[in-house]
Amino acid sequence: MPIAKLRSGLLAAGPVAALLLMVPGFGIAPASADLRLCNKTNNRVGVSIGYKDKKTWTTEGWWNIPVNSCETLVSGTLVSRFYYVYAVDYDHGGEWSGKYVMCTKDKMFTIEGTEDCVARGFNRSGFFEVDTGEQTNWTIQLNEPAQAGAKTQ
Repeated sequence: MPIAKLRSGLLAAGPVAALLLMVPGFGIAPASADLRLCNKTNNRVGVSIGYKDKKTWTTEGWWNIPVNSCETLVSGTLVSRFYYVYAVDYDHGGEWSGKYVMCTKDKMFTIEGTEDCVARGFNRSGFFEVDTGEQTNWTIQLNEPAQAGAKTQ
């Protein structure tokens, strides 16, 4: 809703509604700073991410994302400019992958470190890089394989 309509709507609702907009904690919610992924395919997908938080590399998974829906992977302030994504197509096989090798597991996981994946009992998976450009809010879109890994803000 445009600001002009928002303001006139509040004033029409009465002076109390207009006053609440000026009180901290009321009114319009602050913009969120999230990393989201949208599944724009015709199949269910499983998604894992990798990132460096200060000095430690971490991988996390799995988010199960239905057809044509989105999921928040990181809530709040993004801890890194670069995120890495590995995703699998649950319905027809295949994957969205890249050249950055990190550790994953078949079940839900959070893994610190990217070295010696197999020796530590994990799988090695290739992730593709997402450069958020240090934006506070970023959405990744998984498209059909011909368009895999397309990114948008």
